[in-house]
Amino acid sequence: MDTAYSAHSAPAPRPHRPRVPVGLSAPFSGRTWREFLHLCLSLPLACLTFAYAVAVVALSAGLLITFLGIPVLAGGLAGGRALGALERARARALLGLDVAAPEPLRPAKPGAMAWVGAVLKSGASWRHLLYAFLHFPWALCAFVFSVTFWTVGWALLSFPLWYWTARPYIGLPTLWLDGSGSTVLYVSPTVAVGVTGVVGLLMVLAGPWVIRGLTQVDRVLVQGLLGPSPLGTRVIELESDRGVVADTAAADLRRIERDLRDGAQARLTALATDLGLAKETLAKDPRAAARMVDEAHGEVKIALQELRDLARGIHPAILTDRGLGPALSALTGRCPVPVTVQVDLDGRPAAAIEGLAYFTVSELLRNVAEHSGADHASVDVWHSAGQLMLMVSDDGRGGASTEAGGGLAGLAARLDSVDGLLVVDSPAGGPTVVTAELPWRG
Repeated sequence: MDTAYSAHSAPAPRPHRPRVPVGLSAPFSGRTWREFLHLCLSLPLACLTFAYAVAVVALSAGLLITFLGIPVLAGGLAGGRALGALERARARALLGLDVAAPEPLRPAKPGAMAWVGAVLKSGASWRHLLYAFLHFPWALCAFVFSVTFWTVGWALLSFPLWYWTARPYIGLPTLWLDGSGSTVLYVSPTVAVGVTGVVGLLMVLAGPWVIRGLTQVDRVLVQGLLGPSPLGTRVIELESDRGVVADTAAADLRRIERDLRDGAQARLTALATDLGLAKETLAKDPRAAARMVDEAHGEVKIALQELRDLARGIHPAILTDRGLGPALSALTGRCPVPVTVQVDLDGRPAAAIEGLAYFTVSELLRNVAEHSGADHASVDVWHSAGQLMLMVSDDGRGGASTEAGGGLAGLAARLDSVDGLLVVDSPAGGPTVVTAELPWRG
């Protein structure tokens, strides 16, 4: 197994504290202006997608009687998916929202008609069409409100700067206290300018949060209608997990074949050769033949032990017969590092989960023995809320990681294939605590 521990680790950087409060810096932040640009671009793009959606529906409905409406509708839905890709790219660039592409089309067989059927059966295609209809009225409202609020706020805030240049063309502000007009309160220009600037300042400070609230609706629409559906995401995950399981099974078969070839098979081949020589020597030199048979007997014992170890590594008999607790006790007894085992289970999980749990602890203890430099380790197993929980800790040098290429990356992928989870807490200098969570499925 690859080394999963490192003796050195860079110190964690200190969190950066902004000198200017967020409320005051938000109107000038790049995020605010990117989101405002998103709202400004939404209206023309929404007009384009809405007109396209209306044209597709109207044209396909009009041609339906000639049977051309179905392929026209399929082509229109495919074009809608392309416009959806543009919207996802815009949300990624301006909103920082990374939405994965929906599940791809999967025609049952090659051919144009199979493709048309796949487009029409795809829920993602219809969600893109629905997005075009729903986004247009919202984009119109969001554009008008955001542009009005933002520009008016900046205009009022800057009013004290440009009022004095336009003062000859602006009359004194007045406030009427009754409808008859007999009583009039004249407000001085200085007070009017000050109140206007304060109102503009409040609007400018509130503008970023208003803009973020408006773009939040865009985020919901893009995620809900232009991304993969939960079912489609789950199918992709299952396909990925199936690939991981297949790769893991192939790797295990290769490992077993290698162990048999380099271990027991090679030893048994040499044993057969030695017995053949002993047979030929028996008539000439019985003592030498007896000595060769005695050596062959020792080789047989070693070969049997290697086969037992190999079978124990695949799926030990004690795990099948007595369960996870005794199997882990036997496993830790063979570990060169002293290990404390505590198992608290009120039953037995599914056989596949039980075997995976045994394999997980075995691999983690192998890491402890080979790479951690620990003096002691502990294994805790318990059942909680429908989950089988495993925790392996040691007092070694730390530095374990599940990053790609590390020793724990493959183990994390194997657990993920059954909806499990592997969490590693291993700061430099130790200690290391690895927690695994597996579905019980008893």
